[in-house]
Amino acid sequence: MIELDHVTKRYEGRPVVDDLTLDIPAGEFCVLLGSSGCGKSTTLRMINRLVAADAGTIRVGGEDVTGIPAEALRRRIGYAIQSTGLFPHWTVEDNIATVPRLLKWREDRVGARVIELLELFRLDPAGYRRKYPHQLSGGEQQRVGVARALAADPELLLMDEPFAAVDPITRDALQAELARIHRATGKTIVFVTHDIEEALRLATSIAIMDKGRIAQLGAPLELLEHPANDFSATLRDALSAMTARHTDRVPVADAEGRAIGIVTLADLVR
Repeated sequence: MIELDHVTKRYEGRPVVDDLTLDIPAGEFCVLLGSSGCGKSTTLRMINRLVAADAGTIRVGGEDVTGIPAEALRRRIGYAIQSTGLFPHWTVEDNIATVPRLLKWREDRVGARVIELLELFRLDPAGYRRKYPHQLSGGEQQRVGVARALAADPELLLMDEPFAAVDPITRDALQAELARIHRATGKTIVFVTHDIEEALRLATSIAIMDKGRIAQLGAPLELLEHPANDFSATLRDALSAMTARHTDRVPVADAEGRAIGIVTLADLVR
């Protein structure tokens, strides 16, 4: 579905993405996991040509993205980001309908799709379709943002830390909702995060990035059992810490000691 073949991106001569090769099959939920500055968001943006690669080839559905007009490519790809990017003076219905209307869908088809997506995200159409973004909670705004990304039934969905700005309880609910929607739709999803717990909960495959390269790629359980580097070993060590402390969850901190999340036993076992 998505093929990145020796892709490189440099800023001021420094490689942010460095000779990266990655294949993501159709239907996969692939998480790009790593610390800030490792190149994961740049990789995501190169897939839909928001950023141009300096070298290498990126293919979506077998087509080189440079051979597809940028606007046409982006209409084939859903894109959801941390700040939802909803148009503040448009209703929920109009926000979700943005791309279908650009594609000149019939209005009855647009309306049916809005209702379908609101129901999929468990937002009552009668109560939400005519609301404005400021009338929604942060979690509801994120739901609408992802619904808008899915509105034209895109081939794949790109998500750049979409839940980072919401509170932990809402974030947990949104993660559960996204996992359910992935199971229901079978969409190919590429999801960027620096949160280990989020990656373990959502991914069918995880690509751990470090200094613009893939440090390790595999299913969550594979990374736990066979860590290739210190970052991967953190996941395995979490299991040992839980056993020693007789607990089902442990906090995770970065190199500076700042808390970045919690890993639970259920996530690790799954």
